[in-house]
Amino acid sequence: MLTYGHGDVVNGQDKHWREGLSPWQLTVEGDRWYGGRGTADNKGQHTLNLAALEHTLAARGGQLGYNVTVLLEMGEEAGSPGLRELCERERELLRADLLIACDGPRVQARQPTLFLGSRGLVNFSLRLQSRERAYHSGNWGGVLTNPGIVLAHAIASMVDERGRILVEGLRPPALADNIRRALREVQVGGGTDDPQINSAWGEPGLTAAERLVGWNTLEVLALGAGSAERPVNAIPPLAVAHCQLRFVPGTPWQQLSGIVRSHLDAHGFDAVEVSVTADSPATRLDLDNPWVGWATQSMAASSGKPVTLLPNLAGSLPNDVFADVLGLPTLWVPHSYPACAQHAPNEHLLASVAREGLQIMAGLYWDLGAPGLPWQRSAPAH
Repeated sequence: MLTYGHGDVVNGQDKHWREGLSPWQLTVEGDRWYGGRGTADNKGQHTLNLAALEHTLAARGGQLGYNVTVLLEMGEEAGSPGLRELCERERELLRADLLIACDGPRVQARQPTLFLGSRGLVNFSLRLQSRERAYHSGNWGGVLTNPGIVLAHAIASMVDERGRILVEGLRPPALADNIRRALREVQVGGGTDDPQINSAWGEPGLTAAERLVGWNTLEVLALGAGSAERPVNAIPPLAVAHCQLRFVPGTPWQQLSGIVRSHLDAHGFDAVEVSVTADSPATRLDLDNPWVGWATQSMAASSGKPVTLLPNLAGSLPNDVFADVLGLPTLWVPHSYPACAQHAPNEHLLASVAREGLQIMAGLYWDLGAPGLPWQRSAPAH
């Protein structure tokens, strides 16, 4: 078995934490464990996995019945630089039958969740430089191009006012029947601190779970022209939009720059520049893979609850390294929940989810040492 975690986190943002809380000190308030930056993403999660492995090893008298390789990195929040190259170089050292790892949130705090991959992402920027400096809007308004207005219309040509993607090349393939079945009962939101979702946002005709997990989304992450903090009476010279495509397998993400370029040219926005700044592939283990049924049965037995099976996480992970480079079936068991405030002030872990996560992981590690597993039935002996 190969397991994975990442120890790097985002900046502490300590000035923005609620009074009495700090990213540098653990504070327990009821079920919530605040601070210790990375409690939810991801140090707390992979620590649970290692603790469960320790107890399973002790319960089995020091003999698991299988080998374990632990891979921890310190660059996931920056796109895992070097991870792919390491795995390509050390294929033999990292050889395994299965990846069991953790990251991301459960669907709901009380709902054990298993996901099999992740959506990919492409971050890209749109930039329009109309001139070198700003000019007074009273003296020149009406005769000078405003790059902010042009860029706003360029974005509107790509995604409509309700979040539906209008660029055909950035839309995913139709949802497969087995994906629809897996997501049929999945509920999105509704937790105590969850934001109110908009049922009319995104692709029409899909459920919230299908839009979040099984479809593509085009987001504007930041938009700028002039100074929003201190606007002046001048036409700005430059407008920039930092955008992101979250996508599922089957999307031609490698061609995004050319797809967006062709779309903007066809709509009269040939002066808008396009540049890709980051990307990560999408992955998804086949829902019919025998490891999937094995894991859901084990998790249900340990927790006494039904398990929510997601074809992939809505966010992004370096799962392509494990699935494509190392060729592994990938099982991800998250120990956080959607309102954990990861990447934000007041990040926390729920003790109840952590405790149940320990039970689930110990059960998986115990069951992995039992006979009759999928790799014993189908794979050649090493």
